[in-house]
Parts: sequence; C-alpha cells; structure tokens
Amino acid sequence: MACSRHNSGVVEHNPDVDELVIVEPGEPARRIGARFRGRIDLAIALAPRTTDFELVGATRAPTRIGYTYVRRYATRLTARLHLTEVGLSEADPELCDRDPHYVVRHEVDQVLSLVTIAGGATLSHDLVLPICDEDRARVAAVPAGGIAFQLAPRWLRDGSTLESALDLMRRLRGFGLPLIATYGSDAAGFADAVRASGIADAVIGDLAFSAWAAAFEKSALVVTVDTGATHVASAVKRPTVVLFEHRYFNLSSQEWAPYRVPSVILRKPAGEDPAALADLRERVLAAVESLLATTCR
Repeated sequence: MACSRHNSGVVEHNPDVDELVIVEPGEPARRIGARFRGRIDLAIALAPRTTDFELVGATRAPTRIGYTYVRRYATRLTARLHLTEVGLSEADPELCDRDPHYVVRHEVDQVLSLVTIAGGATLSHDLVLPICDEDRARVAAVPAGGIAFQLAPRWLRDGSTLESALDLMRRLRGFGLPLIATYGSDAAGFADAVRASGIADAVIGDLAFSAWAAAFEKSALVVTVDTGATHVASAVKRPTVVLFEHRYFNLSSQEWAPYRVPSVILRKPAGEDPAALADLRERVLAAVESLLATTCR
C-alpha cells in the first residue's frame, strides 16, 4: 500500500498489508508507481484523485482500477488514460440537495465495489484496525466505560459554539459516566478550554493513531462532529453520536455515517441563535440516552 505519512498510522499494523510505501509531500506519483512496473498484476486507486490515478497508471499493471464521481465528466474521461476499469460513485452534493430521497452508498461500500470490478466474489465488510497491548497500555490511565467526546474545530463554528459545546459536555456528566475528551493538533485551544473548565475526567491528545483508537475501544460510546473519529469508533465497534454540518447533510450523513454500529445521526442547525443551539444540545443528550439504554445495559 502507498499512502501519505499522515495516513500510514491507519494501516501500518494491518495484517493484510505486506509492504507500506510512504509517499512524501511533493514526490511525483508517476515515479512511485514506476517502482512497481512489471512486478504486480493489479493496482487499485483507493481515492478518486488524479494523483492516485497517475500512480496506479504508472505501474502498468495489467489491471488498473479506480473510481470517480458520477458528474465529474472530464475526470471520467481522463481516468481512462491511467486505468483499465473505472467505477462510478453516485455521491454528489447537488443531486442530494435536489432530491432528499437520493441514495448514496456508504464510502466503505463504494470502495468495496472495486473488489467486484477487480473480479472478486467475496466482500468483507469488517473494518480492520488492530490494537495491541502496548496501545492499550498507553491509555491505561483513561477511565473505562465512559463517554468519549472528540474535540474538533467543527464544534466551534457553523451551527455550534465553544460555549454551547462546553455546556453540552457539562450536561453529559449527568449520565454518571466518566467524560473523556480526545483531540488532535487542530483542537489544542479547545482542549485548553476544556481543561480550564474542569468538566472532563481526562483530556488526552498527541496520541499515536492506534492509542487513540484504544481510548475509544475502552469507552461506552463516542460523541463527535464529522471527523475521522466517526470511522475510528466504527472500527472499534463503539456506538456513536455524530453531528454533520447543515450544508450537504443529505450527502454526508449517508456517505460518512457510522458504519455497522449502533448510532444516531444529527444535523447541526443553520445558525447559532440560542434557541437552535439549545435544541441541538437536547438532541445530543437524547441520542446518548437512547444509545446507552439499548447498547450499554
């Protein structure tokens, strides 16, 4: 597998990957693909990006497959320069907004369609994210059985505010479970505010990817906005409450929903007036209550 260093943490311990090639920033995709020329039978572009198509095309593998979006007509044509087979994703924000009943497959299922295009007959829907004892040891001090709350910039804008998010976290303590705040480098300021408020039992960041997953694994459920936390929670089989942005909700809530785990999907309000923010907090609390009642008895 070839991927960026940022994404490598997701697959570096995956037992199905025999070799991991790190693509450094600025490294020409064609040069990477050319390393495999004459060595492989099948090359797959896992993202619908021209860079990925170029990398796969440069391998000159007999079978080179990928996918793009249904209304990206120019990309559909240029993809043929690099790929032998091109799948189509129905994901399109305008089509989803035009028709609320427009169906978009989950992104996992879109990627799995490449297996069928490649001639595979068996699909495995289990998300694979190995967590070892060392990863669990790194979060041993994190209370178990709590509510994991992923801090992210989308809690602070476009239908949510810092004050509203902090108030929500205070009220989540009413369930009598530990409250665990996790964060990445993009939410360090948010994490400082949570620490200063004293409302979380633990505020943890700067974790290795698999250790972050281990923190979710030991929690009862996960509350998050639309971030990678949604998918990590699915991989470790944790119930999830996820808030998607008001804009493009019909698309996002289908394509990037929690995958095959108990979940509640909510839409952030269009504005940040007090009544809308209060309603959002009530909906999150009701969602958490329903998931705890049905999955955490």
